[in-house]
Amino acid sequence: MVPDSGLTLSAGESSINIDDDAVPSTAPEPFRHAVETLLRVPLRREAVLERIRPPQRLAPWSFAVAVDLDGPAEENSSTGRLVVLYDPEGTEAWDGELRLVAYAQADLSSDMANDPLLPEVGWSWLLEALQLRAAAHTAVGGTVTHTTSTRFGDLHGPRSTTQLELRGSWTATETDLTSHLLAFVDLLSLAAGLPPEGVVVLGDR
Repeated sequence: MVPDSGLTLSAGESSINIDDDAVPSTAPEPFRHAVETLLRVPLRREAVLERIRPPQRLAPWSFAVAVDLDGPAEENSSTGRLVVLYDPEGTEAWDGELRLVAYAQADLSSDMANDPLLPEVGWSWLLEALQLRAAAHTAVGGTVTHTTSTRFGDLHGPRSTTQLELRGSWTATETDLTSHLLAFVDLLSLAAGLPPEGVVVLGDR
């Protein structure tokens, strides 16, 4: 991750305060509102959110955050980036003005890694998360890739590891991005093997 200003939301905190550094005062109001709602979302305790440097040439206005989660097992973790792009003129390919670009990467457990439908399952996590959070959107698309690495020789760690990478984007039809960030965190939680927020797994008490 490439930190921008060091603003970080750790487990147990509910939001990051918006200051003049977060988004320029000259930014369009819809973009300012989108960023403000994004940074005031209460996240589950396992999630850590951090501002990062956004891409500069994809849209007139952009903002980005990174989210990291640790799963219940040592080998399970997930990380992701969510970029907000805003073009007041609109873009035909977006079918709107406000585009979200997501990147998620997760180390998978062996039982998940052996699923022949893993790419389809990974993509369904994103679609279902957006639906369950009622994140109003359109024009969703993306790719899912999974890779397996095998260690040889004097290298510490498990013999084989599998990583899932999801790259997706969608157009938000609302400037309140609360449900969109929550959906993205839900996706990362599933990939890390975490139960739904608020669910206690027997034996974990």
